[in-house]
Formats: sequence, C-alpha cells, structure tokens
Amino acid sequence: MTQVKSGDTVKIHYTGTLSDGTVFDSSEGREPLEFAVGSGQIIPGLDVAMPGMSVGDEKKVEIPSDQAYGPVNPEARQDVPRADIPAEIPLEEGLQLQMQTPTGQAVPVTVVGLTDDTVTLDANHPLAGKDLTFDVKLVDVVPA
Repeated sequence: MTQVKSGDTVKIHYTGTLSDGTVFDSSEGREPLEFAVGSGQIIPGLDVAMPGMSVGDEKKVEIPSDQAYGPVNPEARQDVPRADIPAEIPLEEGLQLQMQTPTGQAVPVTVVGLTDDTVTLDANHPLAGKDLTFDVKLVDVVPA
C-alpha cells in the first residue's frame, strides 16, 4: 500500500476542533480537501502529519498555535476613527470587513471593539493563538 511522502497529492476528510471541543471546520458533506504534501498549501502542523499515512488511515493530529495560524500579533489591531467607516455599515463586534493596504491588497479584518469615536479592527486570523486538533482520514494519494 502506498505511503504518503512529500510531493504527493492527497485527499483527506477532516474535522478541526478547538481545545474546548468546538468544531471550527469540517469536510463533512463536502468533497475531501486536496493538497500537495510539503507545498505550504495548508498549515504546517497538518502538512507534516501526512507522510507515512496510507489510504484509509485515520489520525488525530494536535497542532500547537505556532504550527497552525501563529500567535496573536498585537500590531495587527488598529483603532480607526469611527468617521472613517462608511455610515451605511452597521458596526457591531464580530463583524467581518475588508480593508485595503496602500498597495491595494485586500485584508480581512474583524471589528473587536467600538466606542463613540473609534472602531478597533483586528487583522489577525480568527484562529491565531489557538491550538487546533484535526481528526483526519486519508481517502486518496496520487504519488508525485
């Protein structure tokens, strides 16, 4: 039976949970996730867990935050004058918005604080700073 090695293309079904058991993502009811092992297409901690698996294998992979979406970066939070946000946007904590960098790159941000004068926006990935667990089942391997 073929064992996964770096460069192979794999398809996996997965369920991702936080340390409290909350499911944050799952392939249930969808096509399996397909990626090339070692290509950097997925978080490092999951990528390095694939080599050695064979089709049908199941594995629980515990990934510390530094091997997932990294630590929370305090510099990725910014206070913006409330007047700079278009009035038609109904501001509330948890709202996801998109900002543009000076070079025109789109950056997703989340509203994490509101006062009468300012809106605090956070550009950290929503899973930054969190340890993740994935239950993975390998469903296909295409050797490199």
